[in-house]
Amino acid sequence: MANRAIFYISAASDLGMEREILGRLVTEIPVDLAWRVVQSPTGNGPLDLEALLEADVHVVLLGTDIRAPVGLEWQMARQAGRKPIALLKEETLRTPAAQEFTRLVSRVQSWDHFRDNVELRRKVLVTLVDYLLAHGTRFSLQPEEVAKLRGWRAEVLSESGAVDETTRGGAGDSSVVLSRKRFMPSDGVVLGES
Repeated sequence: MANRAIFYISAASDLGMEREILGRLVTEIPVDLAWRVVQSPTGNGPLDLEALLEADVHVVLLGTDIRAPVGLEWQMARQAGRKPIALLKEETLRTPAAQEFTRLVSRVQSWDHFRDNVELRRKVLVTLVDYLLAHGTRFSLQPEEVAKLRGWRAEVLSESGAVDETTRGGAGDSSVVLSRKRFMPSDGVVLGES
């Protein structure tokens, strides 16, 4: 039984809003599960190689430019036998480096395109839920949780209105989201419990 899922987001700093949106997506999923959300470091931050290679779901976003270490993360995941999901922002002028990275990725896998943040959110939410449903036994999902996920997935796909992501924030970096129902600390106690 896995007590948490790892969601790895490879995205350059020019996709700040997209990083924010994806960084908090797991909080919308209606099951009690601990998540570790890891994002590409910005600046000179260290690469979390362990999380990259153990990620349950890994998305690679490309917008205007490709910056270190996004290309390295994609390459290392592929060399480890992983298949990151490649998401390409549409209607964006790309630098020569980004154009080359687009061609490189296209040689071994297809890009999935997104027009805006609403479509990005929807695609990645569905991907995360599909992963949980496919690995329900590993995460000890109960039949009612599976049914809830399936129903919620259908709702996400049928959403027509835009979610106002500009007023939300605070998840542009890596994070850990714990489930009170499933998290069992190895030391100490969970605050708020006797």
